[in-house]
Amino acid sequence: MASFTSAAVAPPATTLLSKTLSHRSNTNANQTHRFKLSCNAHNHKTLKNPQTLINPTPKTSPDIQTLDRRNLLLGIGGLYGATNYLPSAFATPITAPDNISDCIAANAGISDKKDAARTLACCPPVLSEGAPKRFVLPKGPVTRVRPAAQRVTDEYLAKYKEALRKMRDLPDDDPRSFKQQAMIHCAYCNGSYRQKGEDGKPRKEIQIHNSWLFFPFHRWYLYFYERILGKLIDDPSFAIPYWNWDSPTGMTIPAMFEPDPAKENPRRNPIFNPYRDANHLPPVVVDIDYNGTERGAPCIDQIGINLAAMYKQMISNATDPISFFGGMYKAGDDPINMGSPLIGTIESGCHTAVHRWVGNSRMPNNEDMGNFYSAGYDPIFYVHHANVDRMWKIWKGLGIKGHHDPTDEDWLEASYVFYDENKQLVRVYNKDCVDTEPMGYEYEASRIPWSRNRPIPRTKKPKIAARSAGRVIKVVDVKFPMKIDRIVKVLVKRPALKRSKEEKENAKEILFIDGICFDSERFVKFDVYVDDKDDEPATTAAESEFAGSFAQLPHNHTDKMFVTSAARFGLTELLEDIEAEDDDSVLVTIVPRAGCHDTIISNMKIELMPID
Repeated sequence: MASFTSAAVAPPATTLLSKTLSHRSNTNANQTHRFKLSCNAHNHKTLKNPQTLINPTPKTSPDIQTLDRRNLLLGIGGLYGATNYLPSAFATPITAPDNISDCIAANAGISDKKDAARTLACCPPVLSEGAPKRFVLPKGPVTRVRPAAQRVTDEYLAKYKEALRKMRDLPDDDPRSFKQQAMIHCAYCNGSYRQKGEDGKPRKEIQIHNSWLFFPFHRWYLYFYERILGKLIDDPSFAIPYWNWDSPTGMTIPAMFEPDPAKENPRRNPIFNPYRDANHLPPVVVDIDYNGTERGAPCIDQIGINLAAMYKQMISNATDPISFFGGMYKAGDDPINMGSPLIGTIESGCHTAVHRWVGNSRMPNNEDMGNFYSAGYDPIFYVHHANVDRMWKIWKGLGIKGHHDPTDEDWLEASYVFYDENKQLVRVYNKDCVDTEPMGYEYEASRIPWSRNRPIPRTKKPKIAARSAGRVIKVVDVKFPMKIDRIVKVLVKRPALKRSKEEKENAKEILFIDGICFDSERFVKFDVYVDDKDDEPATTAAESEFAGSFAQLPHNHTDKMFVTSAARFGLTELLEDIEAEDDDSVLVTIVPRAGCHDTIISNMKIELMPID
């Protein structure tokens, strides 16, 4: 198990944030005994008698002929590496429509529409005719400093509640109202909007998840939400808090969201939400690798798992812009089978895990946080996504080769439409949100102990692939598509052995799992292991052999249940850790965790990804 003590005393990441505020919390390991944490007593669930499984296409999944042949033959994105950024003369950026009345009720990702807890009418009000105004960032803005939610002062909390109370008091048809702000996420994520296109031609839906739009869309979303709150209390310096679940002192739901009922009526608290999982309220520790079931790990072990999972999602697997941000998504692409469907490491990892962990599993659609259509109704959604946004900033500031924004024009020119704090309809672009300083906000500094919490191996020089030869099928012999409703084991050949340090810096070894076709009305998650032993206790994210996970919240589109995506897992550090760099093949194990009954994959391979 990774050492929590050594990670917790990591120095503050002063180089990552340009402005720092002093704080009252101390994450020194000597204080770990003071954490008010709670864990279930039962042990880990273990994997017994895993079976190699190669199944034909399930009857309930789409006919394989309907899948993009590029995905089947070449893998998602075809040739990897620099080709992901080659411009196309025919490509154009995703553009939200000028006419916001060109919107339909949400009809996607909501399996139980009859008993849905929130409205499916997610379209915004139309206040005036004409195209939205091109938004220009204010010059010399007042810098808003977003504080860590666990460290806010009483004065700040009073101001935050006042702002939310005033937002809730606005009429529902005011675009700045709490309800309208919540419905923005529903409209952009659950099939309400269509891409702007030429008249007379069928237009595809807009989906801002499962692609490189994920980070910039949510950054703009929070930007206007924050400015509206500040305007309502006449304080341009007001900033929303962030829930730093990536640090041990922040790994519980912030106490301000769940006040003591003996001291305050929760129903009168504007930041309270009744649709949260009662089993996960403070002081229970969040599970950054949540499967939808309780892990039952001791508290300190869970913290170690979380820190190692963050390391993988921010460093080991986030080696380049596409791996971190997600795959290309351009105008004309179908969000069901877009050009390069790929979910980024943070979106698939801690982002999805926290959504599902907070949402109430007893609600028909896991409202609120557990479903895209309803997530915006919980004030904690914005605090959660503020930390997701912070991960973007930190990732670029780690000083690691390859950690930079996409440079493709189709990413830079992608645009969305929002109402600003003055009820003016505006259009914003990705290229204008790549830096938080011109946007007028910063993050209060918090330690990032995960940056020194590289997972540790369970076994070194395992030679598992060699010992599995003849018993486990080779990937070249697999007849794709392959069903993964049970544990799957495959031997995958590596592209190069004994690479030098310079070679590993210039190209990362990546495991590609492509053409992941899944039922998007379900929460879907599977874990991937490399050269892992079949013994107990079960391997966790704290061990090197755990390569990572693929996870998605429900977000179906129209009447199409099945959606395709892909995932990437970095192997360079993993193979160093387990001392398997000389092996010509590795054993890849896929373990379904949730919603994988009809899930299939269409390709699996290991390639070298050039890093620029």
